[in-house]
Amino acid sequence: MEKAVRTVFAPYESEKIIEKSRFITYAAHVETEEQARAFVADIRKKHTLATHVCYAFIADKAGNLQRFSDDGEPQGTAGVPMLEVLKNKKLCETAVAVVRYFGGVKLGAGGLVRAYSSCVAECLDGADIRTLEVCVEYEISVDYTGIDGVQKYASSQECSILSTDYNEKVRFLVAVKKMAEEEFLQGLVDYMQGKVQTARGEEYYAPFKE
Repeated sequence: MEKAVRTVFAPYESEKIIEKSRFITYAAHVETEEQARAFVADIRKKHTLATHVCYAFIADKAGNLQRFSDDGEPQGTAGVPMLEVLKNKKLCETAVAVVRYFGGVKLGAGGLVRAYSSCVAECLDGADIRTLEVCVEYEISVDYTGIDGVQKYASSQECSILSTDYNEKVRFLVAVKKMAEEEFLQGLVDYMQGKVQTARGEEYYAPFKE
């Protein structure tokens, strides 16, 4: 079974001053290396006068596609610490970039590691983190008398009603977590006393709040 994946769901940014240097941190959801590099390129365009634009990303669901850059900072003081934060928080399909405007005070290797890792950690603490889980779409068909029943049952389950179509019968399009698929279907039939029809659709990853 496909594993659940933690990721940043929406773009987020934060800022802090450390020893007169300005650090601006960006986080975003990315699904490919191309998207991750485009994310970094956009930030570079916004901050053409920045001293450094360091980044790290894990751009796949398996956690294998990992890249980072110190962008002129001493080797190992920026990109790797940033990547370690992503790994420690068990995040995939996530890119982070830290823009630094040098303030005149050198931080030293240890200070840089602490600065870049803390900037990323604090940014991610504020970001919208969600878990991508494999879902299965189901079309659920009932008579009009069954509308309330389906809605009440769905509200008690780990699923989302995607759409409702009113014709001769009412058809709900529902996304159900794959791991709960069998339990969901059996419970639905029992709850509706058999007065329901279901048709299985496609599988895909969908985001759920933690």
